[in-house]
Amino acid sequence: HNMYKEYRDVTINGAVSQMYSEMAGRHRAQPGTIQIINTATLAAAQCKRDHVVEMHNSALKYPVIRKVPLVAKKLRTTFKARRPMTFVR
Repeated sequence: HNMYKEYRDVTINGAVSQMYSEMAGRHRAQPGTIQIINTATLAAAQCKRDHVVEMHNSALKYPVIRKVPLVAKKLRTTFKARRPMTFVR
């Protein structure tokens, strides 16, 4: 079967690794049965897949989920008697 895939990654090797992982997970394809015909770095205008195009928004922001306050060096210990408070207003 022929497929056209797009991945977001810093390197082409990283994108190929993502492709092998996805093909193994979704399609149960073994790495030896996959033939990669072409790899290329695409400009933003050339991208076709929705999951890649939705990341092109320059105003995209992600929320800070947990903000743990930094403890002074002299007060740090390896083990604590109570759980840390991760909810900060």
